[in-house]
Amino acid sequence: MRIRATVAVVSGALAFTALAVPAAQADGPVDGNLTKTSVAERFGSSFAKSSDKSTARVTAAAATISNVKVNAGKNVVLGTTTAKTFNVSLTASHPSGIADAYIDLWHGTDVETHVDGYLPPNEETADCKATSATTSNCKLTITATPGYEGDGVGYLYANALAGTWHVTAAAMANTGEWYGDDYYKTHKVQRLSKLTVNASPEPVKKGKTITVTGKLSRANWETFKYAGYTGQSVKLQFRKKTSSTYTTVKTIKTNSTGNLKTTVTASVDGYHRFNFEGTSTTPAIKAAGDFVDVK
Repeated sequence: MRIRATVAVVSGALAFTALAVPAAQADGPVDGNLTKTSVAERFGSSFAKSSDKSTARVTAAAATISNVKVNAGKNVVLGTTTAKTFNVSLTASHPSGIADAYIDLWHGTDVETHVDGYLPPNEETADCKATSATTSNCKLTITATPGYEGDGVGYLYANALAGTWHVTAAAMANTGEWYGDDYYKTHKVQRLSKLTVNASPEPVKKGKTITVTGKLSRANWETFKYAGYTGQSVKLQFRKKTSSTYTTVKTIKTNSTGNLKTTVTASVDGYHRFNFEGTSTTPAIKAAGDFVDVK
């Protein structure tokens, strides 16, 4: 059984250099740098990060890693309070066979100098099932929690952590050697979004004005509340009562508090909804259609 390295401690406190910790998190780490050890440092890997940070340097008889999946390929999305545990997996091959595997997610510019977010696996060893003498499919789980606690590892303590994370993927051959890459791929970790809609008056006479209002908000990992998402383009869509298809009527933007308001002319019975197509930090969402009876 191997021993995984723990996150390094700098000057008695974990380091978060790029992000200011909000006042609500004042008991969290405020200086230094959260340091995730690289694959090579952690496991004595035969792979090392290449100069272009995209591929690993291969030695003889290196393991092959493929089919790395995080959360079944879906973005990892968290609200304000509830932790999320998701599956990660990979396929690895080596002439001697595969004994173990490792996957984590980390946020920052460089694994050796700046890591401000780190989501390690829950298990000490992966669940690896051999599909042949040389190849295994391996699974682990990772848990992400909004907010801050302890050393910050596994926690999304700042809104600026939403967006693109790096994925480390590694495998241990039956020879005991580790192979891997801290920059194997990237994956999105996002702040949960909410979207409402209300069309009124109802009923309404044909040819009269319908006012459609709503709000786009998203999780704030620092305050544990939902706040309006400002300046975002949102589509107003409509479908007739007799149809199953929505069409876009117009596109408007949220105001300084995330609110939406626009008008349309009543024509036929149908459903109005808002459709937000998402950003790198916030997932797409469609409001449930609001029916208006047109007389």
